[in-house]
Amino acid sequence: MMMSKGVRTNMKKRIGAVPGVEIGDIFFFRMELCLVGLHAQSMAGIDYIKGELEGELVALSIVSSGGYDNDAEDPDILIYSGQGGNAGRDKEASDQKLERGNLALEKSLHRGNEVRVIRGFKDAIFQASKVYVYDGLYKIQELWMEKGKSGCNTFKYKLVRIPGQTGAFATWKSILKWKESVSSRVGLILPDLTSGAESTPVALVNEVDDEKGPACFTYLATVKYLKSFDLVQTTLGCNCHDACQPVNSNCSCIKKNGGDFPYTANGVLACRKPLIYECGPSCPCIRNCKNRVSQGGLKFHLEVFKTSDRGWGLRSWDSIRAGAFICEYAGEVFDSDKGRQDDGDGEINEYIFYTNRLYEPFKWNYEPELVGEASSDATEDYDIPSPLTISAKNNGNVARFMNHSCTSNVFWQPIVYEHNNGAYLHICFFAKKRIPPMTELTYDYGTCQNETEGDNTTSGRKVCLCGSPKCRVIFIEV
Repeated sequence: MMMSKGVRTNMKKRIGAVPGVEIGDIFFFRMELCLVGLHAQSMAGIDYIKGELEGELVALSIVSSGGYDNDAEDPDILIYSGQGGNAGRDKEASDQKLERGNLALEKSLHRGNEVRVIRGFKDAIFQASKVYVYDGLYKIQELWMEKGKSGCNTFKYKLVRIPGQTGAFATWKSILKWKESVSSRVGLILPDLTSGAESTPVALVNEVDDEKGPACFTYLATVKYLKSFDLVQTTLGCNCHDACQPVNSNCSCIKKNGGDFPYTANGVLACRKPLIYECGPSCPCIRNCKNRVSQGGLKFHLEVFKTSDRGWGLRSWDSIRAGAFICEYAGEVFDSDKGRQDDGDGEINEYIFYTNRLYEPFKWNYEPELVGEASSDATEDYDIPSPLTISAKNNGNVARFMNHSCTSNVFWQPIVYEHNNGAYLHICFFAKKRIPPMTELTYDYGTCQNETEGDNTTSGRKVCLCGSPKCRVIFIEV
């Protein structure tokens, strides 16, 4: 529909780089490659045009998605199999012919033009899906023909990556090795920072200096309330005895969410809400009910790493979809500002989360500048029934390592569910946009409502080092 209505960009085919697409950008659908002008073929693996010289074909891009044995050991080399000749329902396998895309690659070998390469991988989280990563510009160096698995002749093209480009596929190859053997990770301090508290281990890595890790803390997988009190009026859970269904008008959890699930079938957050109600331990529905997304623990392979100038940070070995749940902010809950300092030692607690901060407004996965709209200067706050303060200094999880950014890629969403006859609030982090592997995860710390921006005399403020071109403040709250 978007293609037919012209809702796309870079519609004119071109040789070389595509404006707006950077090496390492990830895509979750082949059609997205068409919409941004990276690869115009929705099915075929080779995209080409007729050149200026007597209509000679010129290859523009290829998608290597694992359909053939294409990968070489060297991440800067791709051995690509030609198209055609496959057996179908009503035809046998045959020799590939030097025509269309195959001919375009042969002509580009002699022409020496740049060819865009997009690599496809199985999604580590959603096994039935694929992730496509733009790996930059290559040149075709060699062409030959060999017998394929079917016994028929297949064209083989050797493509070599143009030097000086940032790494993309090389990063993915490294991550695959780390998953097979975490000891191969350079700079590894601990293979699992959580000591088994999480079902998915979290590596601790330092490639910057000799520091052996952050200050000691006790790992908590979820938030801990020091005293029993309800944050919202106690309500009953649902009465569903299987998985909750969106068509069930009698499901109380669906009613509290406005009549529909907040998540898609694969667990991706569909929209932001002032407050999301999940099914809790008191609900009789099954454990994998799709309205229990934040209670399933870590799904992504996360890594706590030493940054060059902001202490420890957090990133993922896996690609993350927009709206995917990452983790919650675990720690000890205080009903006041007592979490600001730790047991009278006078030290500022930098591992603390407040729900009553002011935050820059944003439209999730949406940039107003792209559609000609002006950005709003208004701040926004969440509809929290009661202010919540969470300290992760002594007890916490991976969220305590997430740094601030004025252009963050993660946002927090308040979620509540019933437990032990009480309704307790959880602060959960979701991806604001799709996040490539090894990209630092950051969120907006917000600003205090009663303090003047930029007052460096205020206790608990630090210079903002996010490095964003849109950095809006001189000091951030901690």
